[in-house]
Amino acid sequence: MIVPGSKAPEFSTKACVSIEKGKEFKTISLKDYPGKWVVLYTYPKDFTFVCPTEIVEFDKKAKDFADRGAVVLGGSTDNEHSHLAWRQHHADLKTLNHPLLYVSGAMAQAYGLVHPVDGVALRATFIIDPEGVVRFAAANDLSVGRNVDEVLRVLDGLQTDELCACNWKKGEETLTAKQKKAS
Repeated sequence: MIVPGSKAPEFSTKACVSIEKGKEFKTISLKDYPGKWVVLYTYPKDFTFVCPTEIVEFDKKAKDFADRGAVVLGGSTDNEHSHLAWRQHHADLKTLNHPLLYVSGAMAQAYGLVHPVDGVALRATFIIDPEGVVRFAAANDLSVGRNVDEVLRVLDGLQTDELCACNWKKGEETLTAKQKKAS
């Protein structure tokens, strides 16, 4: 899996952006978001049980990410047509406001997203800064959903450009050089 400090691999891929006829798909590229923080999350498969809980939670928090100058992009190794069919048939996914990307084989390889046994996208999260550098990368086992509030907390910490202690939250003091010497 690609690690923090690495340049985020470029991608250009089809995405399901709507269920409205004629407006379902769009090609999306990392280059579409210059000067923005990008939160890219991947999940294993459409038509599953844990995945929609995460997708819905990321969508509920989309405004919180936008308030921080970040865009949210989700996706799996299922193609954009599968994403559309799932969105059309899953009540909680019909009104999504963020794209679901087709994580192509090339994109999955570039990001190191392929589960070694199941061959699907890992349940991974990347935070990419406005310069295109990966600043956070995490992956959960396929059976356990991630915590979207933790992704927001990490984004807040990264945006301070300061040292943030364990369990630090936005609005709390960051660590100073004096505190660093004492620890």
